[in-house]
Amino acid sequence: MNTSESVALWQIRKAIKPWLENDSQPILFGCSGGTDSMALALALYLETENKNVIPVVVDHGLQSESAQITLRTIEQLKKIGFNQIESAKAQVVITDGLEASARRARYQIFNQLIDAYNAKYFLLAHTLNDQAENVLLGLARGSGSRSLSGMAVQNNKFIRPLLKITRSVTKAACIEGGIEIWHDPHNDDERFTRVRVRKNVLPVIENNLGPKIAEALARSSDLLRDDADALDGFAYEFFNQVDKLNLEVSDLEKLPKAIRTRVLRLAIYNAGAPIGSLSADHISSVESLISQWHGQKEVALPGNVKVLRNSGRIILSNQ
Repeated sequence: MNTSESVALWQIRKAIKPWLENDSQPILFGCSGGTDSMALALALYLETENKNVIPVVVDHGLQSESAQITLRTIEQLKKIGFNQIESAKAQVVITDGLEASARRARYQIFNQLIDAYNAKYFLLAHTLNDQAENVLLGLARGSGSRSLSGMAVQNNKFIRPLLKITRSVTKAACIEGGIEIWHDPHNDDERFTRVRVRKNVLPVIENNLGPKIAEALARSSDLLRDDADALDGFAYEFFNQVDKLNLEVSDLEKLPKAIRTRVLRLAIYNAGAPIGSLSADHISSVESLISQWHGQKEVALPGNVKVLRNSGRIILSNQ
């Protein structure tokens, strides 16, 4: 295998280097056998010479040849030089769409292995193109700044070091490294919204507005993340100083709406709503108890949470 240095490979090695400090704790990374994760695998091997870095290959069982694909990915990793490789079959229970359900099952395995190895980090191979697609998907959903800010480089132990690296760079790194790439047919399946964005939406925008749209969208996501982090910080500061189930309307009225809605979201989750279950409509209904009060009834929310306004207070319960 040709592992000579290339410009593309050098860019990836530079991106991952800050996360590879000399440490006794293992570092894990996810590898699907696709272009991005195989480029990450090659760069990690060259940067660490297989010391304390362990690939994780997940078989989602969603395709007829998924077991063979997993074995082929493991063989590719062995050819690169990895001698310790973890693999597991995910138990995908489809409840809220194929993509979300597969992701949940995959991360369950990732978290189990993080605990088993006491891993310092778990690296993921999402690229700048993935980030741009996320921003467009957030726009289509009418999401707020947190959703539009896309993926964070670091989320606890999960690290995405390639978010400034384009998909063309990972492809070039694989070609120059002599790596045989598996192409996931799901990446061409237009039943999935993300695929339609990748194949139909982004190319049209690039043709009409210029070739650097993905970079511009990713840059916008960084700016929005900074804004969202600041607003979340102000909301947490307020929330940690009040009775979390009994909020003064007069205090909430003094807050800018962007902070007030965040405080309400924190309060509702604190009261027992399942994380991720609240929609913009849910928050709007509760916020109207403050800004558009005209004697409304209580608002019923996921997790059996109830919110009502009484005697100048916003009262939350879960009974």
